[in-house]
Amino acid sequence: MTERYLRSIRLLAECFHAFERQSGANIRNRTGLTPSQFDIVATLGNTEGMTFKDLGERTLITKGTLTGVIDRLEEKGLVTRVTHPADRRSTLVRLTAKGESEFKRVFAPQIAFGKQSFANYAEQDFDTLDRELTKLHANLTGCAPKEKY
Repeated sequence: MTERYLRSIRLLAECFHAFERQSGANIRNRTGLTPSQFDIVATLGNTEGMTFKDLGERTLITKGTLTGVIDRLEEKGLVTRVTHPADRRSTLVRLTAKGESEFKRVFAPQIAFGKQSFANYAEQDFDTLDRELTKLHANLTGCAPKEKY
């Protein structure tokens, strides 16, 4: 006997993987960055920098991978690490001037690319999708999401 939810989970996973494949290929081809590197640059864009903890919470990058991604972005001259002015025990990761230029160059085109997948969605479709995904997230985590997506 097959559980009904398995079909929905499979469809959700297939959608996620299809979007990741399309998005990742576009990022690599258009920007020369990996999807994880792009995620960091996009997250740091238009900010004064973030701690590793904040970056881990705001990106889709696991904590074990985050340091290596930051190391490679630092080697490319896109980010720098600085001591947090309010807490010398903490390190901020910031975009360099080159990193800010890269953010401006790559962010808007990637957003436009991703938007194409939702071209036939009306506002009501987004509302329904958001409501159902929020409900699933709450069931999976045992609590409502911290912030609205």
